[in-house]
Amino acid sequence: METQLSLEFLRVVEQAAIAAARTMGQGDRHKADDVAVEAMRQVMDSVSMDGTIVIGEGERDEAPMLFIGEKVGAARLGKDGNFPSVDIAVDPLEGTNLCATGAPNAIAVLAASEKGGLLHAPDLYMEKIIVGPTCKGAVDLDAPVIDNLRAIAKRLDRDVEDLVVIVLDRPRHEKLINDIREAGARIRLIGDGDLSAGISAAVVGTGVHAVMGTGGAPEGVLAAAALRCLNGQILARLVVSKPEHQERLSKMGIRDSKRIYDTEDLAPGKRIIFACTGVTEGNLLRGVRFFGEGIRTHSLIMTLEQHQVRFIDTVHLEKRPDVKVRFF
Repeated sequence: METQLSLEFLRVVEQAAIAAARTMGQGDRHKADDVAVEAMRQVMDSVSMDGTIVIGEGERDEAPMLFIGEKVGAARLGKDGNFPSVDIAVDPLEGTNLCATGAPNAIAVLAASEKGGLLHAPDLYMEKIIVGPTCKGAVDLDAPVIDNLRAIAKRLDRDVEDLVVIVLDRPRHEKLINDIREAGARIRLIGDGDLSAGISAAVVGTGVHAVMGTGGAPEGVLAAAALRCLNGQILARLVVSKPEHQERLSKMGIRDSKRIYDTEDLAPGKRIIFACTGVTEGNLLRGVRFFGEGIRTHSLIMTLEQHQVRFIDTVHLEKRPDVKVRFF
């Protein structure tokens, strides 16, 4: 599956990113998301697979495209072939506000696995802590912040004061922010894009050592798929604060609302593909660049079974007889 589909999924996220980038800075987050969704869906239907969206834009009555349970791929169109069955999680534009305002770290994202390889997470909040390979097994979701920071610092052979932790800039994180600062670590507050931040925490050289706080559960599953490929770790627990939340969990077959999920609980698949393309400039990926001869994209493609992590720089040339390829 990985060999057959990884470059196909690269096309999917590239086209979603290009579509979104054309709206960058226009201040219309809904338009940015809509064009990314439409581009992603259109390209996915050209992929030789029998795909099912397990994490997408919502239920059918809430989103016209890429809703949870939607079938995608060539099999949906009735084409002949022995197509692999694939579960797919998507965020066509992670960081809609970032794209709308021209801020950094907006990306187009897709994760895929064999059937049952991705948790069907409800669209709720989720407590999370994310670390890279060196700190795997050193943190505890219920431990005091200072204990986790000391454990991370010890694994990295540095002082707590040298650590950088990414936290979503939300009122709900006021205590967390104070605890991190009192411990002596530094914080990088972000407006959106905790998935991109989670990937950065598992890649050496990004200057990010952990991600802490509460974010979306679907993004947690996508992050887990990436972290499986990067040998990082996410610990997470669903936030259930209303009776209707519990009802939603019951409908999805989740009985223990207080369960702490580890990386392999969220993304248990044996054959996982993770693909993302930068929309705006970021710490990990460059944004889409438009120039006279075409369009340039920067993507990350990872496969679990093949143990491959590829950063792919693509030039999409204009269809003209005089087009020239430039060295950048």
